[in-house]
Amino acid sequence: VCSPEYWVRHVRETVRFLNGVRALEAQGVTAYIEVGPDGVLSALAQDCLTEPADDIAAEDTPAPLLVPVLRKDRPEPQALVAALAEIHVHGETVDWRGFFAGRGARRVELPTYAFQHQRYWLEAGASAGDAAAFGLDPADHPLLGGAVPLAGADGLVFTGTLSLHTQPWLADHVLRGEAVLATTALVELAVRAGDEVGLGHVEELVIQAPLALPRGGGVQIQLVLGEEDETGTRSLEMYSRAAEPVGEDEWICHASGVLAPEPDDATTAEVAAGLAAWPPPGAERVEVDGLYELLAGDGLVYGPSFRGLRAVWQRDDEVFAEVSLAEESVVDAQRFGLHPALLDAALQPLGLGVLDGVGRGRMLFSLAGISLYASGASALRVRLARTGPETLSLTAVDGAGEAVVSADTLTLRQVATEQPEAAPAADAAGTLPEPAASSEAAAETP
Repeated sequence: VCSPEYWVRHVRETVRFLNGVRALEAQGVTAYIEVGPDGVLSALAQDCLTEPADDIAAEDTPAPLLVPVLRKDRPEPQALVAALAEIHVHGETVDWRGFFAGRGARRVELPTYAFQHQRYWLEAGASAGDAAAFGLDPADHPLLGGAVPLAGADGLVFTGTLSLHTQPWLADHVLRGEAVLATTALVELAVRAGDEVGLGHVEELVIQAPLALPRGGGVQIQLVLGEEDETGTRSLEMYSRAAEPVGEDEWICHASGVLAPEPDDATTAEVAAGLAAWPPPGAERVEVDGLYELLAGDGLVYGPSFRGLRAVWQRDDEVFAEVSLAEESVVDAQRFGLHPALLDAALQPLGLGVLDGVGRGRMLFSLAGISLYASGASALRVRLARTGPETLSLTAVDGAGEAVVSADTLTLRQVATEQPEAAPAADAAGTLPEPAASSEAAAETP
């Protein structure tokens, strides 16, 4: 192959490539290495084998190895070393001593393994977030660390820490310059607490004060479930305080409510019925461009994680919307019952002012009759319907028309234009102040 005459004959005469590959195969050759500028011959050789590699692999027999040493779209050194590595890991012999000659390479000992007495790997200790290490039951939720049943009582307490460092998507919900936990996150926490005790219905949830998230440090949260009463319901309260409290730091109550068993007459068919036809017949399309800039002018700034509103329609006192999570949040949706950013987007059409009395300047104050039928949704079709001067209902289904969530009553109240005293903005020491006495003035945005 090093003589010019060979290549002259190679060009002028029949190559008989098929015969050559079949002859090698008949002699038991199982590895074919192509020395050339690309992988064309490797592909041809695959077609020349009497038993294709795919068929052999299906029979649990090692398939023939076909490796080109060069590729036209890769640097030659990289392609050559990759080819040698592929040959080696398939059990063929590579002269690595010759390959590394003159390069100063030397042998080193491999790490030891579990069955050997000499330890190499560090012992895995309990992590800072290991609930069991602190005597808690794992909460299995992105916003909660653990849960502890109360000794001698029927109550239950969930604990967790919220931080913009470990949960950066929370910083995408800003109210008057402060990162504030969306009210929909409180709804999600209430639903999770109910699941733990077999109560699938949030009978009532009243927002007491917004929960500000400091740029530095974190916020400790607690969900306190009371004992079950004679009707089968439990009280629920949600508190927070600075993760590193200074002095006599008091817990702030942000929401209170009641958890109850799922109503006997609850049916997903009824929830989905009003959203079966899509887009909704008789509804007029509403322009949504500029909504987030409009809300920012009112002091409510949404970052990418919360910008999920895609389309809106209106029909009399009904508003319909398509919402979906940002791409980077879709995977996280599986860890939530209903991702707070997705439920928040379902309420954002109200910011367009399409319903008088429940539009801009009016924020979510309380919720009643909340049921979650399916978890992990990343997109919703939503119906908001007026039920009173300051109230409306919500139903939502997924893209397949299956029921996801419903709320019988959402109550909205006017929010004061001045900075509410209840907003617990962290001071330099990270301490959160007391909430205002008026929960109406402190009512937070959806």
